[in-house]
Amino acid sequence: TWKWVVGPMFLYLCERLVRFWRSQQKVVITKVVIHPFKTIELQMMKKGFKMEVGQYIFVKCPAVSKLEWHPFTLTSAPEEDYFSIHVRIVGDWTEGLFNVCGCDKQEFQEAWKLPKIAVDGPFGTASEDVFSYETVMLVGAGIGVTPFASVLKSVWYKYCHDATNLKLKKIYFYWLCRDTHAFEWFADLLQSLEAQMQERNNADFLSYNIYLTGWDESQATHFVVHHEEEKDVITGLKQKTLYGRPNWENEFKTIAGKHPGSRIGVFLCGPEGLADTLNKQSISNSEADPRGVHFIFNKENF
Repeated sequence: TWKWVVGPMFLYLCERLVRFWRSQQKVVITKVVIHPFKTIELQMMKKGFKMEVGQYIFVKCPAVSKLEWHPFTLTSAPEEDYFSIHVRIVGDWTEGLFNVCGCDKQEFQEAWKLPKIAVDGPFGTASEDVFSYETVMLVGAGIGVTPFASVLKSVWYKYCHDATNLKLKKIYFYWLCRDTHAFEWFADLLQSLEAQMQERNNADFLSYNIYLTGWDESQATHFVVHHEEEKDVITGLKQKTLYGRPNWENEFKTIAGKHPGSRIGVFLCGPEGLADTLNKQSISNSEADPRGVHFIFNKENF
């Protein structure tokens, strides 16, 4: 038995040593941004840190807890000179991080007063393959939208730098969210992308649909009253917020009809139930003919 155990145990110890070494490297918080509804953005720098789109890191803040490590998806792009995470304040640990970063105070917080942070990672996810396709479907459910913040930022940097060599030509983005509070920080990114694409006369590059899955009668009445306005009353985007859930069969058939003979990457960050639905639709809408349209499903569950 020991012959079968000693090998895996040796590899496990090596992995733990590497993670311990990486977690001891100095991390500098360069900026703390407070977004609406108690969401904070931490912008950090670390020597030798290299990331790809959609990856995640483990974060420890000794001032809050000396033992707890928490995973957060990176919301920055590899082209930026820092890496960032967005943290929604929903529990004891995040509340402690909010306080030690000085976000509960009105006055300006000096950089030297910010807490020490330990970072382990980054670690890879399926979202890294997004640039391997000409056409992609990005589906984020709730907080599962965070990997696609990194993807959309990186796409924009690549597009501005050299659009002709960018293999990715079309993005269909879907965000399913239960309430309007989660729209705030991500809507700013979409507004920026929307405006910049229009300036370059390529508004069709990114097609996005935002679905509000949890809503009440008062919200529905408010939506009806303001439906004719140029911009959406919830997100401020030109694309109006949709209510309910997408009809995935219709969405897949429509996209298949627009891109015949293509390999289309389907990327999900969301619950297992939605993953099963998208996987079945990817299979049923892919043609048997190798020259036909094929949907390649990739998932990241939380």
